[in-house]
Amino acid sequence: MDPSASSSSFAADQVARRAAVIARHLRDATGGTPYASSLLVPAACLHYSPPEASEKASFDSREMRRLMDGHDVEARDWLFRVMEESLLFCPRRRGGEKVFVAPDYNQTKEQQREATMRRIDYLLGRGVFDGWLTGRGPEAEMKRFAFFECLGIYDHSLAIKLGVHFFLWGAAIQFFGTKRHHDKWLKDTENYVVKGCFAMTELGHGSNVRGIETIATYDSNTEEFVINTPYESAQKYWIGGAAKHATHTIIFSQLHINGANQGVHAFIAQIRDADGNVCPNIRIADCGHKIGLNGVDNGRIWFDNLRVPRENLLNSVADVLPDGQYVSSIKDPDQRFAAFLAPLTSGRVNIAVNAVYISKVGLAIAVRYALTRRAFSVSPNGPEVLLLDYPSHQRRLLPLIAKTCAMSCAANFLKSLYVKRTPEAKKIIHIYSSALKATLTWHNMRTLQECREACGGQGLKTENRIGILKGEFDVQSTFEGDNNILMQQVSKALLGEYIAAQKRKKPFKGLGLEHMNDPCPVIPANLTSCTLRSITFQTDLFCLRERDLLNRFASEVSQYQNHGESKENAVNLSYQLAEELAGAFTERKILQTFMDNEMTLPAGPLKDVLGLLRSMYALICVEEDASFIRYGYLSLSNAAAVRKEVMKLCTDLRPHVLAVVSSFGIPDAFLSPIAFDWIEANSWSFLNTD
Repeated sequence: MDPSASSSSFAADQVARRAAVIARHLRDATGGTPYASSLLVPAACLHYSPPEASEKASFDSREMRRLMDGHDVEARDWLFRVMEESLLFCPRRRGGEKVFVAPDYNQTKEQQREATMRRIDYLLGRGVFDGWLTGRGPEAEMKRFAFFECLGIYDHSLAIKLGVHFFLWGAAIQFFGTKRHHDKWLKDTENYVVKGCFAMTELGHGSNVRGIETIATYDSNTEEFVINTPYESAQKYWIGGAAKHATHTIIFSQLHINGANQGVHAFIAQIRDADGNVCPNIRIADCGHKIGLNGVDNGRIWFDNLRVPRENLLNSVADVLPDGQYVSSIKDPDQRFAAFLAPLTSGRVNIAVNAVYISKVGLAIAVRYALTRRAFSVSPNGPEVLLLDYPSHQRRLLPLIAKTCAMSCAANFLKSLYVKRTPEAKKIIHIYSSALKATLTWHNMRTLQECREACGGQGLKTENRIGILKGEFDVQSTFEGDNNILMQQVSKALLGEYIAAQKRKKPFKGLGLEHMNDPCPVIPANLTSCTLRSITFQTDLFCLRERDLLNRFASEVSQYQNHGESKENAVNLSYQLAEELAGAFTERKILQTFMDNEMTLPAGPLKDVLGLLRSMYALICVEEDASFIRYGYLSLSNAAAVRKEVMKLCTDLRPHVLAVVSSFGIPDAFLSPIAFDWIEANSWSFLNTD
């Protein structure tokens, strides 16, 4: 056969096929010629049909939601309704009777800031914040977490504005202060009599809090601290609430007494009077417009001989007596400094959890759109194919869904660990909150980007949420701890555990490292589908990677030290292994929490689906991490088997995907028009309806 003839025939078939598709789009509903009618009628292939009509769930999505949310489901739904009921949350009708709530991002930053405060006032009046600082016990804290997650789903600016006030300013008073501070400030903070902010970050020092340059000098004659900004690099920067609304702040500064620097301490100071005027000896400037979070008034602060009473030192860790004597129950300066970072832990927990819920929003929108949007047909006269019926589209979204479900379980573990905290658990909470904050926020940004692309041009529209959420949540990767630095802290902590175990000549205990005491797992030479999906294999493989990377990291650091490098520099030079180790530790913990949740379920459809999601999570982590091949944990043939199994899992999960995203518990009003009848929402008849 003439190859050129074959090529020409194929090209002609393609042209005919495309012409037939175009003709169908142009033909009117009665079968007449193109343009025969002045009415715009949807072609059959573009008719919207709710996915629920064809996607039948094999399990109860409400049961899965209780597992994913973990707690306070009814309270969450109440708060969602509270927001839907108020015009302050900008309800807009789009297509049919669907009403969506979302901030108006067309407003100026000044308007967005005032809108945020009006929403806070409304929520305060509805009792949403009752007990946020004065409530006690795990149940009160878990309910606060649940409410904060719901508010973040609506608007990140609202969540951050509240987070600074309650979880930074309020938590600093709780953790750093003593009874005199609690009695004076906590109730007024909860009721917004005072509006607090948190002045830690400086222009020249962010993650390196120990290096901040603001100075507080004690004056024993007046029993006051005199606070100054000695250099431009010492100006407080990115302080949420400072530019407009905050009346008080926590100032972190170096404490100088009689010429000696006692390190970083925290002080309460008023920065505005009741009329909103900036107090004397303080200068405040606006940080300006940002790529997101313009509903938060970030500001810059300078202090010029600002005097605060001795009693305003938050003194649970250290105190200064009237005569200037410095006293602390913690003698080690490093331990004392670590105690001052406690409020950041609750912030990291909130950030990690909120990142998961925003991933859920993006995926719920993208999946619902992919279940109703069609593109191309496989035959000249056939219907166009649903986006989610393309294997490539499944491969884009379904692994992200599995990861999000796994991370949802890990986020619940982190919250539970935090609310049941003890003084002895501070280090463990710091390590897990650092690891999960970094991993879950990175995952969120990747998920939003993939969902944006998966929705094509519709993903660019602000009203469809996904695109705007990217800008709103980008900051999560760097605030309250730069993700890369947090992961370095994780690997350093693991190295410390390794060195301690070697010195004590005792087994590993804690942080899930007990597997290091067991014989090294052996991976089968040939991996079958059954093996790849087994809990035993997945656990062994993740533990093998973690133990090997920890051994390699410790060995490389030791080698650098043997060649004359300091321990600090040796760790820095080993940063590649440090990054791989921190990632392996975090993914192993996420897998473990997912398995633990799966094991709580009785045999049935929900447990079966969770098993598919767990296998997808495990295998996609394997496929995406080159260390499994780099260090020989898997042969090339086994790595290829993993890749093929991921595609099989996409096929197996496809029938359940609508039920899974429905279990995320995001109300329709908090999704977007493309998650529902996107044709009607974009029709001429609804163009000017609000």
